[in-house]
Amino acid sequence: MAQVRVLLFAAAAEAAGAESLDLEIEAGSSAADVIAAVARRCRGDAEVLRRSAVAVNEQYARRSTPVRGGDVVAIIPPVSGG
Repeated sequence: MAQVRVLLFAAAAEAAGAESLDLEIEAGSSAADVIAAVARRCRGDAEVLRRSAVAVNEQYARRSTPVRGGDVVAIIPPVSGG
């Protein structure tokens, strides 16, 4: 097991009830696994997490990107503007 820091923004933070979380992950986990773990802990509508972009260590990443202990994973919800 290893620990990662998860940063959540806007609607993702609202859904999770926190702007950041420290999560224990298993070896071989991906960004998608981190998102799924956050969704399981969600107090609100987890759908926003499924639609969100993800970054690992400040670089946009695919959901298949491997995540290791000490990494920082950011979950960035879709943004709309006018």
